[in-house]
Amino acid sequence: MASFIIKPAYLRCVVRTGRLINEHWARNTLYAGRSYATEGDNRAPKIYTKTGDKGFSSTFTGERRPKEDHIFEALGSTDELSSAIGLAREFCLDKGHTFTYQLDKIQCILQDVGSNIATPRSSARESHIKKTTFTAQPIADLENWIDKFTEELPPLTNFILPVSPFVRYRSNDGPGFLVALILLLCVSQSGGKGSAALHLARTVCRRAERSVAPIVRTGEADPDVAKFLNRLSDYLFTAARYAAMKDGNEETIYKRPE
Repeated sequence: MASFIIKPAYLRCVVRTGRLINEHWARNTLYAGRSYATEGDNRAPKIYTKTGDKGFSSTFTGERRPKEDHIFEALGSTDELSSAIGLAREFCLDKGHTFTYQLDKIQCILQDVGSNIATPRSSARESHIKKTTFTAQPIADLENWIDKFTEELPPLTNFILPVSPFVRYRSNDGPGFLVALILLLCVSQSGGKGSAALHLARTVCRRAERSVAPIVRTGEADPDVAKFLNRLSDYLFTAARYAAMKDGNEETIYKRPE
């Protein structure tokens, strides 16, 4: 008859595992119907962590850096870009544009862009890099979409003003981004909102690209991230033209002041 010898360490492991299973079962049974939002259970996750109160934040690799670091500047710009695209998407949905699924996908890809930026190679382990590697496929997708838009668009022969045809933005109107957004939201004719919002997202994309460039140049982020943002600004420009055309609006072109 075979005999088994169980080492104390293994026995403790078995006991701990059984205890955890029992606790999990009890928690699910006792609190299955509980609403954390209404009863205020302190085990519910909180949106605030207080870990950034002293002006430092963490990268995905666990490294603590000041919030003005290039990494967080780039992350903030890509986050702002996603929000700008989300706004443009809502205007395009209102007009029934069929390319909004592309904007959905782009916003998801921007999350991957952020993950890559938040994983500086100087402090990353192989496991970090494996989880946040950025591939070239999204770049090819953008180029394909741009080409399809371009097939339907008239040739580009003039500089296009990035505003709705029903408003004019003057450089002395105040801070650029804020004024452009206010003008965009106040346009009485809805036909130009989608195009104008896409142009606004394009300018944010250019800033995001500029903030990522030094990170890529030092080898801290994947070069395909910079390429994606470069191509994305071209996509947003082309999509803005396409939206204007589908809405039946003429593009506002640059005219040299007399």
